[in-house]
Amino acid sequence: MDTIFLSDLRVDTVVGIWDWERKIRQTVSIDLEMGADIRAAAASDCIDDTLNYKLVAKRVKAFVSDSSFQLVETMAEKIAGLILDEFAVPWVQVRVNKPGAIRGARDVGVQIRRSQTDD
Repeated sequence: MDTIFLSDLRVDTVVGIWDWERKIRQTVSIDLEMGADIRAAAASDCIDDTLNYKLVAKRVKAFVSDSSFQLVETMAEKIAGLILDEFAVPWVQVRVNKPGAIRGARDVGVQIRRSQTDD
């Protein structure tokens, strides 16, 4: 199995548990890794034979921008479900980073891996 990835997809959204966070938009950074078999695309050199990562990025960006989650854990779970459902990849790994959330730390966040076979 091959991997198609997107790194540091930045999206402004409402995320957080504190009242002040619910009133502003913050930037999150999203990293995605998705299982794919790229052999057909490599042989044909045709975008129709692979996972179109531009479409994935646009869909995730629109989804997250329109969302309002309290936890990055929920955001990551919903992104994983969206990708599994809409793009039919066998597995996805999602990392959601919330830069500046903890004083003294560059970044904080979660990373999850989900597959079509998860219950």
